[in-house]
Amino acid sequence: MQRIVYVNGEYVPELEAKVSVFDRGFLFSDAVYEVTAVLDGKLIDNAGHLARLERSCAELELTLPVSGEQLTEIQRELIKQNGLTEGGIYLQLSRGNAGDRDFAFPADTAPTLVLFTQSRPLIDCPKAAKGMKVISIPDIRWKRRDIKTVGLLAPCLAKQAALAAGASDAWLIEDGYVTEGSSNNAYIVTEQGKIITRPLSNDILHGITRASLLQLAEDAQLEVEERNFTIEEAYAAKEAFVSSATTFVWPVIEIDGKAIGDGKPGPIAQKLREIYIKVTQAAAI
Repeated sequence: MQRIVYVNGEYVPELEAKVSVFDRGFLFSDAVYEVTAVLDGKLIDNAGHLARLERSCAELELTLPVSGEQLTEIQRELIKQNGLTEGGIYLQLSRGNAGDRDFAFPADTAPTLVLFTQSRPLIDCPKAAKGMKVISIPDIRWKRRDIKTVGLLAPCLAKQAALAAGASDAWLIEDGYVTEGSSNNAYIVTEQGKIITRPLSNDILHGITRASLLQLAEDAQLEVEERNFTIEEAYAAKEAFVSSATTFVWPVIEIDGKAIGDGKPGPIAQKLREIYIKVTQAAAI
């Protein structure tokens, strides 16, 4: 059965969904996106994702054609029409069809808004239970990683390099420090139990799950320090983990072939994952 997707105000079967070849998202990656998790047919951390979408639009002078409330209703309708219980909703907003290819922003272009569902297990998944292996590679991305754009070729190359090396993901290195994973925020835990993660700046995505986790860690009286850390510090860490909208928390058990801690998912990562799922499920809409 085909999924029902949303394209510019219409709900259509996925094989009937069409976007112009002159759309600036296709030609220039002139577009932003969001991914919101769905558990039990409800949206997780939706307010945070909508706020970040609005920020991304403002940074790129993109016009969001619907309100946050309307977007929430579109998401709920897609969940209903596709019978989605667990997975995510992908949203992409581009500057639209310019009618021809030109680098400069067109004066009067209607934006293109697309949303679709993806069904996949979020609670019971092997990497959450067994942990994941990562490699480290140079960070070759542009300097505005805080904007969630669809320009994802560098992360795709990073992910592919990890798979070719027998790992699941890559941690990106710039000026000797870890920035983040190819599609997630990165954390280490020291021998003293302190959680270390890079501070917010233009260098990393301002993760919605990251923000929730740091608040939950504070509530659980876990010590957190936001600072840059090197890959060598990560090798010596007691634990490591990543977070994102659809992974929540996944433990990292190996980096560049070196076991982290005892090579098994650590207790702090597991605790944060359990707390996050419990709290966000209760608050889901």
